[in-house]
Amino acid sequence: MTPQTRHSRIMDHLTAQGEAQVAELSSLLGVSDMTIRRDLDTLALSGKVIRTHGGAALSGRVVFDFQFLERTREQETAKRQIAETAAGLVQDGQSVLLDSGTTTLAVAHALKSKKRLTVITTSLPIASELQGCEHIDLILLGGALRREAPDLIGPLTESNLEQLKADIAFIGADAVDGNGQAYNHSMAVARMLARMATSARQVYVVADSTKIGQTALARFGNLKNWNGLITDRGLAPIQTASLKRAGSTVILPSQTA
Repeated sequence: MTPQTRHSRIMDHLTAQGEAQVAELSSLLGVSDMTIRRDLDTLALSGKVIRTHGGAALSGRVVFDFQFLERTREQETAKRQIAETAAGLVQDGQSVLLDSGTTTLAVAHALKSKKRLTVITTSLPIASELQGCEHIDLILLGGALRREAPDLIGPLTESNLEQLKADIAFIGADAVDGNGQAYNHSMAVARMLARMATSARQVYVVADSTKIGQTALARFGNLKNWNGLITDRGLAPIQTASLKRAGSTVILPSQTA
C-alpha cells in the first residue's frame, strides 16, 4: 500500500469518525504504529489533521470543507433543476448578482454556457467556480470573511453593493413562509441580502421545495416585491396556491411564470 493510499484511507476514516487512535488506524490498515505516526505527522504538516494524544483528529479547515461539500449534495437534483431554470432567464451580455448559497453555486455552474457575462458575488466557491471562464468577467465583493461559511459580509460588502446595479440577481433563502417572506438564519447575512436585492433590476429567490413553508431567524424581504421564486417540482400545490395568493410569482422547472 502506497503512502498516498494510506493517507486517503486515513482521511476517509477520520471524516467518518472525527478522530482516531494510532493503534486503531494501524489495525485498520495493517501497518505498524510507527508507519501510522509518520503518516499522521505528514497529514498534520499539510493542515489536514491535528495530532492528538495517541492519534489525530480532522482539522477545522477539513471539517469546514466537508460540511460545505455535504450541503452542496443536499437536494442536488432539485438545485440543478433550479439552476438551469435560473440560467434560462439570463441573456448573454448581462450582469448577474449571486449570493453565497449552495443553490446559487449551482446557478453559477449553469451560467458557464453564457457569453459576455459579468458575475458579481460574495461567494468564494462561486469565484473559484467561474475564475477560469474566459467569457465571464468576475467581480468578488469585498468584506469580512465569515468563520462559518466561505463568503463575505459586513459594512464593506454593503457599501460596495450600493455602487452597483446588476441586470439580474439570484438570492438564496434558508426559508420562505406561506406569505412569501424570505428568511436567513443569520441576521448579518439577512441584512446583506436585503441590500443585495436593491442592487439589481430583477430579483429572484432560489430555494428548493424543502425550504418552503418554513421560517428562520431573520427576514430579509418578501417575494411579492421581487420577480419571483424559482423552486423545484417538489413544491406542494397547496404551497404554490398560498404563495400566489400572497402575491408571489412561483417559477418551476420548464416554466417561465
